[in-house]
Amino acid sequence: MTTLAQAIRAALLECEPRAKVMQTRALVRGWRLGRLDFTFDMAMPDEPGRPAKPELLPPGQMPKRGYGGSGGGSERGRIALWHALAHIEFVAIDLALDMAGRFGAQMGRQFTSDFLKVAADEAMHFALLERHLNALGSHYGALPAHSGLWDAARETAHDVMARLAVVPMVLEARGLDVTPATLERVRAAGDERGAKILSRILDDEVAHVRFGSTHFIAESLVRGESPEKLWKMLVARHFRGSVKPPFNDSARLSAGLSRSFYAGVDC
Repeated sequence: MTTLAQAIRAALLECEPRAKVMQTRALVRGWRLGRLDFTFDMAMPDEPGRPAKPELLPPGQMPKRGYGGSGGGSERGRIALWHALAHIEFVAIDLALDMAGRFGAQMGRQFTSDFLKVAADEAMHFALLERHLNALGSHYGALPAHSGLWDAARETAHDVMARLAVVPMVLEARGLDVTPATLERVRAAGDERGAKILSRILDDEVAHVRFGSTHFIAESLVRGESPEKLWKMLVARHFRGSVKPPFNDSARLSAGLSRSFYAGVDC
């Protein structure tokens, strides 16, 4: 029987985007059907497979993008937005796979199942966004993309608590803050199909952040730590950006992040 670690590693190392999506879906389906042995006999790669395109650029070199409003309503601006979103979801597949493959043996079956579900969701999100890009006459890889999205994985590869603190509880939680405004701009521009995609992604991201916060809080309490204090310490140590308002308090609360975590945070 193929082990879960073998299947996750193979999906992580796959370079071609559609093949990565299909491998991710297949391994999650295989896990749910009991076809993969819960054994971690292979290390996860330091870097996942990446296609030749898009060209990856440092954040400061990325072109500005927009959607609707002054200067943002052009076809080029729309394509740039959807391409950036597709890239975020593509990297998110690997972040979720790595979470399950790197820390599943330590954290157990429920943790592993939760983050494999996240991986399947991210694969579905990427497929929806790529299809939308195609409908706009473009494709994933047509534009440069952000090179720094895997940085959080490198920075936290040694510590599951640091990974939970930074990836679901900062990066994905930020999506809860910014996606509603993007959704409204897209809807105002008449892109109802795009608005439906973003609505689906937003709903799923609430669940993803909840997985992260639930496991982080439970493990903190097992260790006798204050979840809020530990989170703030780990974010200050391992997150290179900043955690700042505006916050979508209602979505964050639904995802298990009360204001006690981030109120007054200065990271």
